[in-house]
Formats: sequence, C-alpha cells, structure tokens
Amino acid sequence: MIKEVIVVEGRDDEQAVRRAVEASTIATHGFGIAKSTWQLIEKAYEERGIIVFTDPDFAGEQIRKRITDKFPKAKQAYLTQAEAWKDGDIGIENAQPEDIADALSKARATAVEGRRTFDQSDLFAMELMGKEHSAELRNLVGRTLGIGYGNGKLFLKRLNEYAVTREELTAAWTSCMRQLQSEK
Repeated sequence: MIKEVIVVEGRDDEQAVRRAVEASTIATHGFGIAKSTWQLIEKAYEERGIIVFTDPDFAGEQIRKRITDKFPKAKQAYLTQAEAWKDGDIGIENAQPEDIADALSKARATAVEGRRTFDQSDLFAMELMGKEHSAELRNLVGRTLGIGYGNGKLFLKRLNEYAVTREELTAAWTSCMRQLQSEK
C-alpha cells in the first residue's frame, strides 16, 4: 500500500493506478480543477502526502505545475511517452501495470529550493546535451532516475530540484550508455 494519495487526471487513470498498486487516488478531471477537488487534494497533502502522476504531455505538465505550485512538497512520478502511448492516445491509463508501479516507486519530492549540484557543463560532459543521441539518453536516464523526460534545461532543473546525487546520476548514466551502445 502506497502511503501517499496519488493525484491523476481522470477516472481511467485512477483505474490504471489501482490495477498496478494498492493506493488511494484523486482525479483532477482535467485542467479546470473544481474547488471541492482542490480541497480533497489539500486534505490528502496535509494528512498523508501526495504523489502527482499526470500524463506525459503538455496538458499533463500544465496540471502538474498547477498542483505543485500549491503543494510544493508533493512527490512527483513520471511515465515516458512511450510507456503511456497506445493507439494514438497518450495517458497513464494506457501504461502497463508494471510501468506504473515502477514510476510510483521512484517518486521524488522537491528538494531545497535553489539547490545547484549540477550545471550545463555536467550535461555536456555526460552527453546529455549537445550530441545527436542526447535526447534519447536523457529519456533513458530520466526514466531510470524517475524524474521524467525533458529538454536539457528542464532535465537540469529536475536533477537539481529532486536532489539527485552525483552517484545516482553516474550510475544511471553508466547503465543507460551501456544500453545505448548495445543497441548499436
């Protein structure tokens, strides 16, 4: 049983989460979150904590941002677009139960604001920026660390926000580089 309440976008997402893990959920029902839903989320945040688990698309990121702005210590869980894609549709409801369980097991809370362990030079040195394969590598490393995919700027922000250590990044990077090299 996951202690925190998982905040998702819709009813189908709630069902997918419940197929994957034992947990309580709250659905926002899209971007226009009702006052009563905000109250439920606030109560869950104060009493048990929440994990924000929205679709890996523009709308999902906008909903995630709105929730995180109100509840900055909420944990964040991410699926890749590939994991959430089915028949031209992207959403948590399309993911396999094991991918959902894995993403939730890697949920991270925002660390101390303004933390700067990494900078762009770290991303360039690890080929997470500036190379033809950088986007693919960021996707793999983000999945391994549980911080989701992002362009170089967003990826750097998440590394720092979620208190990823150099050891964690190095281990994930090493594993993902091996995977990329074995695919070639």
